[in-house]
Amino acid sequence: MALSQGWVKRYFKAFCKGFFVAVPVAVTFLDQVACVARVEGASMQPSLNPGGSQSSDVVLLNHWKVRNFEVQRGDIVSLVL
Repeated sequence: MALSQGWVKRYFKAFCKGFFVAVPVAVTFLDQVACVARVEGASMQPSLNPGGSQSSDVVLLNHWKVRNFEVQRGDIVSLVL
């Protein structure tokens, strides 16, 4: 019984350490570098979401290029209001 409790305690301790490292790294990455967004509706047809309301596309929003002013003609820009 003591052996199994020691294993659970070690596992929980390792999980907590990993969790408290992974969450801030993931939040920083999503805020500073890139995030994933879903495109729904007809606003970007026919380039994105060509099937209409039955389907949706998933896009990667690159925050890094916008922060470094590397936006070029033909790029799709997303605004948050």
